[in-house]
Amino acid sequence: MLLEINCQWAERGGTNTDLIKSVIQAIIEHPEGFTGEIIVADNGQAQYGSAGRGGSLDWSNANSADRRQSVMSVVRYFKGRGYRVTGVLWDEFTSVKVSEYRNGDEKNGFVVENVVQSTGLEISYPKFKTEYGTFVSFKEGIWSASTGVYNSEKLKVINMPVLKSHMIFQVTGAIKSYMGTVSDKLTRGRAHNSVGSGGMGTQMAGTRMPALNIMDMIWVTPERGPNAPYTSAKQINKIAASIDPIAIDYWATKYVLMPEAAKLPGSRSSSMNPDGQSPGTFGHWLRLSMNELHKAGIKATMSESDIVVILLVK
Repeated sequence: MLLEINCQWAERGGTNTDLIKSVIQAIIEHPEGFTGEIIVADNGQAQYGSAGRGGSLDWSNANSADRRQSVMSVVRYFKGRGYRVTGVLWDEFTSVKVSEYRNGDEKNGFVVENVVQSTGLEISYPKFKTEYGTFVSFKEGIWSASTGVYNSEKLKVINMPVLKSHMIFQVTGAIKSYMGTVSDKLTRGRAHNSVGSGGMGTQMAGTRMPALNIMDMIWVTPERGPNAPYTSAKQINKIAASIDPIAIDYWATKYVLMPEAAKLPGSRSSSMNPDGQSPGTFGHWLRLSMNELHKAGIKATMSESDIVVILLVK
């Protein structure tokens, strides 16, 4: 199991670590049992970010009730109880170009497919060995050196973005979160530049779709994202989950983020509108991302009549 989180930014810019802890607890307490390995990972691209060096799994000013509880604090908590939980910061090898395991390359790094897609993206993805000896290809699955075969079914991805504004692309959510699965350095900036053309839809369709998307809306940031300092965040205390990353982005933005943005002076909420048609709006590139999934035969929707919302109140 791989939890793809947001870790490039500290404070409210990263996935809430209380939520990460709860999801891991739910996995290990699954009624049918769980004997696998849980990997918490992201690629902050070794650039930008709160410290100007990309992501971190160990921010001292984290997004949690206890601001000292970093992602690695959560990982260490479970490891101390005997569970195979590990944190992998893909920044550490985001500039290392590698081949797949089937080609005899066991180095950690990113595979780059060297084909420019219609959205401008060159598909790239991490390939690495965990501290427990598991060989993982984000696209192909779990590699067995003894049999020389990948098991795709053994690798499930839970996409865990935090909902916030974005200075260029208006909104960061489930689709934008997949920037954490590419190497922007090895693709010479093509990855990030492709977001507005639907490139993260290309990335999802061309590598691995998340089995589930869990949207962190405990704190949302309607302005000053993706940095998301404590002072700009609004406490909403909601989470949402969907197998459809387009639907969850549509609903969460329209009914959670936009209303908060609309309260602010000089609001940019109109540019966040998922129904937007104009280039530069969130709706424009979300629709292009959805089209990329459709081209691959993957169901996704931006139609409210097709989105069923089930509210659970504790």
